[in-house]
Amino acid sequence: MSGDGDFGLLSPVSASPAVVALTGDRAVIAAILDVEAAWASVLEEAGFAPPGSAAVVTEAAESWAYDAASIAERAQGGANPVIPLLADLRGRVKGLDASALAAVHTSLTSQDVLDSALMLLAHRVVSALLAEVKGTTTALAGLAEQHADTLCVGRSLTQHALPFTFGLKAAQWFHGVAAAARRLEALEFPVQFGGASGTLAAGTVLAKGSSSSPFILADALAGKLGLAPVPAPWHTNRLAVTGLGDALASLTDSFGKIASDLLFLSRPEVAELGEPLAAGRGVSSAMPQKQNPVLSVLIRSAALQAPGLAAQLHVAATNFNDERPDGAWHSEWPALRGLLRLTLGAATQLRELAEGLRVFPEAMRRNLEISGPLLLSEAVASSVAPLLGADRGDAKAKLQAVVDETLQAPAAEQARIYTKLLREAVPAGKLSDEELKALLDPANYVGEAAEISRRILAAYPEFAHTNPKGADRG
Repeated sequence: MSGDGDFGLLSPVSASPAVVALTGDRAVIAAILDVEAAWASVLEEAGFAPPGSAAVVTEAAESWAYDAASIAERAQGGANPVIPLLADLRGRVKGLDASALAAVHTSLTSQDVLDSALMLLAHRVVSALLAEVKGTTTALAGLAEQHADTLCVGRSLTQHALPFTFGLKAAQWFHGVAAAARRLEALEFPVQFGGASGTLAAGTVLAKGSSSSPFILADALAGKLGLAPVPAPWHTNRLAVTGLGDALASLTDSFGKIASDLLFLSRPEVAELGEPLAAGRGVSSAMPQKQNPVLSVLIRSAALQAPGLAAQLHVAATNFNDERPDGAWHSEWPALRGLLRLTLGAATQLRELAEGLRVFPEAMRRNLEISGPLLLSEAVASSVAPLLGADRGDAKAKLQAVVDETLQAPAAEQARIYTKLLREAVPAGKLSDEELKALLDPANYVGEAAEISRRILAAYPEFAHTNPKGADRG
């Protein structure tokens, strides 16, 4: 039945060996076994297990030796995978050295192990995820600096609004990703250790008469796993899970923004950007001429799914009844793993997209000029209104009339007509040809675009990997 596993056939954004290696069933098994092996080491070091038992458990806890399909099927008997996996682990430990069984799972409960294992798995995924993200943000920072003066059109509610720069667009993409990644990077991944109902009763009995305590043992387990120590068990307080889910969803939100922009800007009639080319990518099953922006499509698919999975974590958290819940906990697992898979898969796709993005400044300029000088109407209003010798309301009405009359003309004639009508509206001698030309130059009306970009990059130096002009060097 090994050929019947889930390979991500219907989730191509995460169908990658690298993603599967970190989030697949084998990775979950490895994380559970790592928790059990680390706990055996804690017990031995504290004198609660025979010398050498930790080495035996560690040897027995090699993930390749366990049948994931069998464990998954048998997990239905106890409603979680720890129980059948633990039975198999004990069988292997007994075959190596029965005395080491004292170091296996003593005073733990299934939720201790699985919560800790999922935090360990998430920690590993997030480490890989952040590496991908930093590759993306480095590329975006480079685009922001390279295209600081590359003019394009800014769009508002789907329509041409004002002159813009592609450098600022790239910087804003960077801003979204870097801010979300910084939030993710700041998260802690806590160890879980509470015993059967969160009172540490079994741990208290275990440590009775020794200089140790359940809290000391829990801290030691956290240290061995590279997880965060906690002041108390968190069996029914799921902020660690929902906080992680929210951070992952926020990161995919930032990915989705970029993908949505790319899907529009790479349309043939817009053609301002293009995805990196690769053999066999973007093909159609029916239309040989098509070059589909599949990286953006896959990234957007992840961004559209992530919020629902994060919401599921909150639904579970609010239903964690009693001291151990009946189903809410179980509903977390696929949602959390799904989020980890989607975000890591999308991050890999986005890095490739950002590092190989094709930029077409000529097309940007062509699209900018579609609106002609009308794109500068705001600039004209602020500069020309005081020259009209009327009160503010009358001046605005006169300039709006100029725009309205221009819009009735054919597109090819609008630039000439708009300039002519402005000339007629402004009293003689108050606006020179040179001043009017400068006023209608889109490069002169991008505001603080360059400084905004610089400030964004300077605010996230750990994600920019550049030295923005004027940034502090401390």
